[in-house]
Amino acid sequence: MKTLPSMRTQIESIRTIRDTRGALFEPLDAEQLSRQHNTHVVLTQPGHIRGNHYHLKGTEISVVPGPAFIRLKEDKAIYDFDVPDGETWRLTIPPSVVHAYRNPGPGVMLLIAFNTELHNPAEPDAVREEILA
Repeated sequence: MKTLPSMRTQIESIRTIRDTRGALFEPLDAEQLSRQHNTHVVLTQPGHIRGNHYHLKGTEISVVPGPAFIRLKEDKAIYDFDVPDGETWRLTIPPSVVHAYRNPGPGVMLLIAFNTELHNPAEPDAVREEILA
């Protein structure tokens, strides 16, 4: 786990099985999965950014295979992480932590996100805050 002492966000490398066909990983265990009310899959082209927001109530679990660049903002402190090619990271991001992801390329970046809150377009739980341009 890569959590720094001052961080509330948990970051962990998850087991990824790779062979000539590609890769396989389980994004959540049964206990984590039972707490989720929203799931979305995001594909991002090289050089582009996703996120740049925080959640008011929901805890988000994001799973991203590398390569990827992640920036988090917790209590005004900025933390940057590079997910290495060949690794898959799971981030458990509590409410009020701003998160953003950049695809460094060369291929499409996969991001799987789960949230403890239902998606409600009329009353969104996400608040935009740009920390990565």
